[in-house]
Amino acid sequence: MNTLNTEQAPIFLRGVEENPKPSVYRDLIENAKGAGTDYWQIWHLLAFDPEAAHHLAALSHTLMHRECSISAGLRELIAAYTSSLNQCEFCMKAHAAVASQLLGDEPLVWSIIRDLDASTLGDKEKELLRFVRRVTLTPSSITATDTQQLNAAGWDDASIFYAISACALFNFYNRWISATGVNPVSDEAFKNLASRMARVGYAR
Repeated sequence: MNTLNTEQAPIFLRGVEENPKPSVYRDLIENAKGAGTDYWQIWHLLAFDPEAAHHLAALSHTLMHRECSISAGLRELIAAYTSSLNQCEFCMKAHAAVASQLLGDEPLVWSIIRDLDASTLGDKEKELLRFVRRVTLTPSSITATDTQQLNAAGWDDASIFYAISACALFNFYNRWISATGVNPVSDEAFKNLASRMARVGYAR
């Protein structure tokens, strides 16, 4: 069983962490603390405003796990890769763990995060992730030529839409997590907590 990391710092917004509203997220936090297990501190943000959390979870689940033209595994890889570009350790490790479970290849996922070009990912997928990198780092530089190049690489417009949406969603999450001071958990806890998300997605 995972032990609670008692040295884990509180998030920056103590008034948020200490004022959870009645919700599934408050229950998750209380149950984890009672059992002495690690939990994701993002639950504090979600418990503070359950109505917003409900809508955010629904949007996230729809964009990331509903069946569409690109797999949930690839969308989770986009989430992890975007998070690595933004140096958001919590989101990077959490969604690398989800992507690893969905794709069945943890070494590949981490090789992509470390060095996309040197990884053994297919050329078509590399082209998409290079585009994701530009969406994250230099979005104003993107033109129609970029999407046309993706079309030429074999990606249809629906796939590009979902790739952009996953990337944009995690640019939001990365800033939300980093600016509120959400701390990472142990690698083992990331894997265990990610297993549920890989199975059923974001909805609670």
